[in-house]
Amino acid sequence: MKKVFLLIAAVCISLGAFSQKGKVTAALSYIDQNMLDKAKESLDQAFTDPKSKDWFNTYFAKGKLCQAIYIADNPKYNSYYADPLAEAYEAYEKALALDEKGAAKKKILTGLVYSSLANNLYNQGSKRFEAKDYEGALKSFSTQIKISEGPNYAGALDTGMYYNAGLAAVNASKYNEAVNYFQKCADLKYLGITPYYQMYQCYMNLGDTIKAESFLLDLPNKFPGDNTVTLQLIDLYIKSNKYDEAFKYIKVAKEQDPGNYSLYFASGIMFLNMNKFDDAIVELSKAVELKSDVYDLQYAMGVAYINKAAAMFVKANDIMDVTKYTAAIDEANGIYAKALPFMEKALDLKPDDAFALRSLKELYYRLKMTDKYNATKAKLDVLDQK
Repeated sequence: MKKVFLLIAAVCISLGAFSQKGKVTAALSYIDQNMLDKAKESLDQAFTDPKSKDWFNTYFAKGKLCQAIYIADNPKYNSYYADPLAEAYEAYEKALALDEKGAAKKKILTGLVYSSLANNLYNQGSKRFEAKDYEGALKSFSTQIKISEGPNYAGALDTGMYYNAGLAAVNASKYNEAVNYFQKCADLKYLGITPYYQMYQCYMNLGDTIKAESFLLDLPNKFPGDNTVTLQLIDLYIKSNKYDEAFKYIKVAKEQDPGNYSLYFASGIMFLNMNKFDDAIVELSKAVELKSDVYDLQYAMGVAYINKAAAMFVKANDIMDVTKYTAAIDEANGIYAKALPFMEKALDLKPDDAFALRSLKELYYRLKMTDKYNATKAKLDVLDQK
């Protein structure tokens, strides 16, 4: 009788364990049938029982459920997991760690589980990026990378994932992380010179202009004949207020691309900042000649004439002779008049622009154009109330 009793006890124990592990089997079946609420209920029961809560298959089933919930995109499942794909990855990794015999690894490899999860994460990251959730996008893309670089991924390596992660990191202001991802793109020769420029911009955003400069100066060795390096160096030196260096590279760039209006615009702005108004007007005039439908060019031309006229007024105030003073004021007003068509064109290109309107208001006042002054003032008053 004792042997029979022991046998019965052993059978009862086995059936008890099977009962709870059966919840996992049921959950997997429910997932296949897209009955995700019932799958969650079965899994919750399995996780509360000591016999199944640390079973590798329980975590494998959780990973499958999390993925299915993400794909279903049904609001009624939103409360189940805060970030289903992240939890799916954690669950699969836990299953691999708990499984000593390799059954979980076999399931993941033969079922291309990590390939599908990586695709899910790419889609999630793209949606988050479009929604301007850059932190979330970075999390998705970085997890995709972790999976794709791991030993349990059965698929081709998507080099674009590093660039996606880099862009998300940039927009999340995580520039050091971004550099690492863009460096990976460079190592893989993905998108040519582009990831190098992204790294340069990251160094600029980090305030490391020395590193940014040395980085750019080395690019001609990597990409001989690429003229865009010159443009990036111009950008660097302008932002660093190293105008002499910027002018040197602008001269080179003009020889390479004489029809590039932005080069004349850049040098014109630098001359403006240096209060060299005549030089600024020469450069900006060429920029407008090459591209007349750009607001910034028209506005800058107007500012150049306004600033020149303002400086002339300051000098005129030192003239004691009334006749000479009047002549100097008239000359300055003539320069103000030259600003007018450019500011009006700027407003045409960008209607209701407050900067152009304020400049025009001042010009109309100085040039005694009362009707236009009143109309502009009224328009500004309306804008200021918004």
